[in-house]
Amino acid sequence: MRRLYHSTRAEEMQHYPFDEAQKIEFLDQQFSAQFEHYRIHYPTCERNIIERDGLPIGRLWIDEWKDQIRLVDIALIPESRGSGAGTQLLHDVLARGAAAAKPVTIHVEAFNPALRLYQRLGFQHVDTNGVYYLMRWTPPDSVAQ
Repeated sequence: MRRLYHSTRAEEMQHYPFDEAQKIEFLDQQFSAQFEHYRIHYPTCERNIIERDGLPIGRLWIDEWKDQIRLVDIALIPESRGSGAGTQLLHDVLARGAAAAKPVTIHVEAFNPALRLYQRLGFQHVDTNGVYYLMRWTPPDSVAQ
């Protein structure tokens, strides 16, 4: 999980004047803070490691609540992005939402390239919290709010 987190921030870290040891220390601190935040705010979430050919390529953390399904975190290693794996994972989550007649929500950074994918799949921007957009997908023929 830690290595995956590091890989998702590798491009961003190129813009910081840190040496390699400083980058690792910084990312380890960030990973620990994120993990603790998720532990506190999403104590019942499923923590799934995504594999392809027996190798870990990502993670999907999801929490199902009474009124919605929350995509807590979805991340793929850089080599697996653009391969359709993320789209397939999202289709699976949306199918789960449709079967439960619940909307699916996710917080997405406004500059995240995956934002276009969420929009293409029918997620709507419903709120903003700092740099994060709250996006919501509502199942067809559903009264879910």
